[in-house]
Amino acid sequence: MDDHTLIAKAISAVIDKFSGYEVLYEVENGQELINRIDSQARQPDIILLDISMPVMDGFATAAWLKDNYPAIRVMALTMQGDDDSLIRMIRAGACGYLNKNVHPTELEKALEAIVQKGYYYPDWATNRVMQALVRGDENAVIEIRLSAREKEFLSFACTELTYKEIGEKMFCSPRTVESYRDALFERLGVKTRVALALFAVKSGIYKL
Repeated sequence: MDDHTLIAKAISAVIDKFSGYEVLYEVENGQELINRIDSQARQPDIILLDISMPVMDGFATAAWLKDNYPAIRVMALTMQGDDDSLIRMIRAGACGYLNKNVHPTELEKALEAIVQKGYYYPDWATNRVMQALVRGDENAVIEIRLSAREKEFLSFACTELTYKEIGEKMFCSPRTVESYRDALFERLGVKTRVALALFAVKSGIYKL
């Protein structure tokens, strides 16, 4: 049994102890996941995805899931903590990013955040990507016309406010806030609040 298999089984054992969570299955690579997910009637809500996999790596697998099963949320769980891998996984549609040596408490916190908010990035991950964007290391600037209200929403999206609290600040309903979010997700080609925040920083809408 190789190290990857041992780690996968250890993580599965930890998650099975969390209240409200169940591990459906483990796979060794992206192609095996595709075969399994296409043949199962029951689909997972969240997939923990390693970047370094044989046959089909995490980047390609995340992109495939984004195209074919967009409702499934992907969280990268990997030993790769470099800026490029983080940015590539965000672009591929990952809504979370954690190191494999994460404490079980943070893993449970991350899973709950993904269920409740739709995303989870630890501070180190968010800060690294924002710094890369400010330095101009990532060519993600998108030329797009935004309304004043959309810019206002993007500014609030860079804060710790919940969508309900953003609605209160903008004097509109949570449903209206969600409509701003969903419209920007589609126009910018992203899937997470972190990605919206990164765009806001890079485009100068939000100043660090």
